[in-house]
Amino acid sequence: MMSLKKPKKSLGQNFLMDKNIINKIVKIGNVGINNTVLEIGPGYGSLTKKIAELKPKKLLAIEKDKKISLSLTKKFKNSKNIQIINEDIMNVIKNKKIGENIIVFGNLPYNISTQILAALLLLEKWPPWYSKLILMFQKEVADRITAKVNTKEYGRLSVLCNWRMKVTNHFNVSKNCFFPKPKISSSVLSFEPKKNKFNIKNPKNLEKITRIFFSNRRKMINKNFNKIFNTNDLIVKDLNLNLKKRPGEISNETYYNLTIKYEELFS
Repeated sequence: MMSLKKPKKSLGQNFLMDKNIINKIVKIGNVGINNTVLEIGPGYGSLTKKIAELKPKKLLAIEKDKKISLSLTKKFKNSKNIQIINEDIMNVIKNKKIGENIIVFGNLPYNISTQILAALLLLEKWPPWYSKLILMFQKEVADRITAKVNTKEYGRLSVLCNWRMKVTNHFNVSKNCFFPKPKISSSVLSFEPKKNKFNIKNPKNLEKITRIFFSNRRKMINKNFNKIFNTNDLIVKDLNLNLKKRPGEISNETYYNLTIKYEELFS
């Protein structure tokens, strides 16, 4: 067994140690011998070991911490299908030569979990290089991802995720399942890419529209609408938009259609 190295706060490290939870996470992926798996932040290799037992074609474990990466390399030196990569996952995501139909697992560092998700979500090429994401987040972040319209958690993250993904909330994970023990609980979500029903040309435009609208959550959308669309009454009519509503009362689909209108006018 690997010696337990002191986790780094700077990397948001909280390592999952509970075997029952690890087994439940692995089952979600339905990994077979023909699959390539990518694991984000393997830490002590507890999840890595369980995935490896399913004998996937290849298992790429991306670990930013150099010392832990070296320890993992030693631990799995006899496993030919496991490749430990000492790299920042954000750089790996930008690399367009990862492969195809990859199943991604990740106990994401709390401090950059939404950045990692956004990078995976806003890839230009769609469908993307992965077939499924099984990711762990702080429970409050997971609640924002899965939030429905007219709830206090509903916001940009939910709108962005639901545009391209079928999102499933599987179960919550107690803080007692980690080393060191975090202050909050976690949730395991899976994401499956879906075909674009709303043909937005540039994901950054959806980011922009949602950023502007949700910049004033408590105020009516009329001012921010006019800021973007110069008081365009045709769009209001086409989308049956009520400008007296607040951002949290506007559906996902309306934000997607607003983005399409924006691209038609300004792209």
